[in-house]
Amino acid sequence: MKLVVLAAIAIGQVAAATLPSCDVLSGWTQSGVSRLYEGDNLYEYMDGNSEGYLIYGFVRMRGVTCVKGSEKVLIDVSQMQDAESAYGLFSSNRDVHLPVEPIGANGQVVPRRAIFVKDKYFVEIAAEAQGDHSALLREAAKALVLSVPGDAAVPQPVGWFPSEGLTSGPPRLVPESVLGIRILKRGYVAQYGSMKAFVVSESSAAAASATMEKLRARFAETQPAKLGDEALVVDDKYLGRICIARRGPRLIGYANVPPAGDAVSLTAALLGRVPE
Repeated sequence: MKLVVLAAIAIGQVAAATLPSCDVLSGWTQSGVSRLYEGDNLYEYMDGNSEGYLIYGFVRMRGVTCVKGSEKVLIDVSQMQDAESAYGLFSSNRDVHLPVEPIGANGQVVPRRAIFVKDKYFVEIAAEAQGDHSALLREAAKALVLSVPGDAAVPQPVGWFPSEGLTSGPPRLVPESVLGIRILKRGYVAQYGSMKAFVVSESSAAAASATMEKLRARFAETQPAKLGDEALVVDDKYLGRICIARRGPRLIGYANVPPAGDAVSLTAALLGRVPE
């Protein structure tokens, strides 16, 4: 019985920690009741945007509306199934043309919106009125991140990609159809000019090998390459020169490599950064 009580207390503490409060905004008070959305009913709050959350393993969202005079700010904390999924949701919501900030694992502040990710939580703070509210939103985000539980670290695969030449911000997690290829179900993608580097992790080496076979069947006239456990090179109408290498359960490679580039050497360098 004691263990059950302790577990209930722990769950309650986590729930309280992830329930946003208007206290992060000095002089602001809560308007109305707190919001709670779980599973598929998120569409009631977000309408057409809910699908973008659900594909990343959405669990629940808790939110409050804060007011000060006629001004209004909405704070929402979304809990995802794991830290990787939360990072993926953050990476799909950030503006790729603007820098990120060290708020939680990663954050970004624009004139009317601040977002950050920490562990399995994705947090949004939005000002309703027009104008530049970035200073207020940044202050709120830095205060709120202290109450969000978990580890403020980016997923390990993000660090596998070289930072030199990286464009469009940090690598992002694509929840399905990596490179637009349905066979590549979920993975990380980094942009280097026109080129895309990617890492896809399967459940096992056998599953990854089966995926390679499907890729050979999908692309015409693939050529083998001496990388990892197996590799292929192909020129595609839409994805340009592609090299994909398998090592154990992971598929690693580059797409959209220009004619003057060396897709095999690029993939070999990325392969060397990925732990076995």
